[in-house]
Amino acid sequence: MGMPFLRVIRSKPGETIVFAYIVYKSRAHRDQVNAKVMKDKRLTMPKKMPFEVKRMLYGGFKVLVDA
Repeated sequence: MGMPFLRVIRSKPGETIVFAYIVYKSRAHRDQVNAKVMKDKRLTMPKKMPFEVKRMLYGGFKVLVDA
């Protein structure tokens, strides 16, 4: 187990925290989507990011309960 989310990001008063996730149908579907994203010219990285990249987190999840 890791540290709690809010403790890891060390948010400051006035900051907005954005949490997003993507659910894929399968690993093959994920690979297809990622290949299309990498080819899309509209998604080029800006020269200056609008957030502190050092504080960006990402990870993977396992389904524990599927209702």
